[in-house]
Amino acid sequence: MSRMRLLNNIISKSANQIEGFCIAKNVQVKSNAKGSDYLDLILGDADGEINAKLWDYDPAVHGTYKADSVIKVRGTVSIFRDAEQLKIERIRNLHPDEDVDMSALVPCAPFDSEYMYSKVWDCTEKFKCEELKRLTQYFLTKHRDLLICYPAALKVHHAQRGGLLYHISTMLDAAQAICGVYGALYPSLNSELVFAGIILHDIAKMKELEVGSLGLARGYSAHGQLLGHITIGVSMVATAAVELGISEKTELLLEHILLSHHGEPDYGSPRYPMFPEAEIVRELDNLDAKLFTMFAAISGVNEEEFTERLWSLDNRQLYNHGNL
Repeated sequence: MSRMRLLNNIISKSANQIEGFCIAKNVQVKSNAKGSDYLDLILGDADGEINAKLWDYDPAVHGTYKADSVIKVRGTVSIFRDAEQLKIERIRNLHPDEDVDMSALVPCAPFDSEYMYSKVWDCTEKFKCEELKRLTQYFLTKHRDLLICYPAALKVHHAQRGGLLYHISTMLDAAQAICGVYGALYPSLNSELVFAGIILHDIAKMKELEVGSLGLARGYSAHGQLLGHITIGVSMVATAAVELGISEKTELLLEHILLSHHGEPDYGSPRYPMFPEAEIVRELDNLDAKLFTMFAAISGVNEEEFTERLWSLDNRQLYNHGNL
């Protein structure tokens, strides 16, 4: 991460004093050697984070705060043990009537979530297969509020507010182009099955991840740790199929797409893709995740420089070649 943009909101250059909104990522009440309480916080925004201290903390005077909340602070920045630290002078919670740009505070998908949701919904509206339309719209309707803000991962690819919808909508764009090419060559290719598989392939991320109100993952749920989103997703589709009266064949094909979308056992899939539509979903999922990771890493280094080794990309170093 780079330096917090909050630290650029200088209200007094001579005093190195800043003021603005940020996220309280971690909040602890501690005691110093003299027994006085102080507030120890990790504050963050979309660009970075900083340790902050509020000395002589009195909740009756200063208020109470919790992690994953938006707050406003004023304080002085200093260097402590070779790192920036903020001494808080004033602090308060966000007022209900205040409008804050969340994209400045937390990593967000580059497109508005409502726009992406409508885009995915419009795709299902064009389905000629009523079963695929009914099943995908069931999940989109039931989980709409979560889809609007949910990330696609704890770390690495699309681990941002709205990241799950961003991942799905980008894959759909790519799938429409690919199905246009290969559908002309192989008329039996079922593009709607591909699109439905893309919409549902990560639907269980909403049960796998523990996500706060800000749309960022804090960790994995017990279900996520013990089962994983592939197993949970197959179960969700099976349950919905019974409720909606979906045919066994449609259910089976979609369950296989979910089961195989990580491609191989080492990555969590107990089956390799066994028909073309499943292969397309698997390849696009892998491509979208890798390209997101690569471009994010390359953006952090100068032209003609290499990134650090990335464990998520087979420990590769990436090269920013710049523009030709």
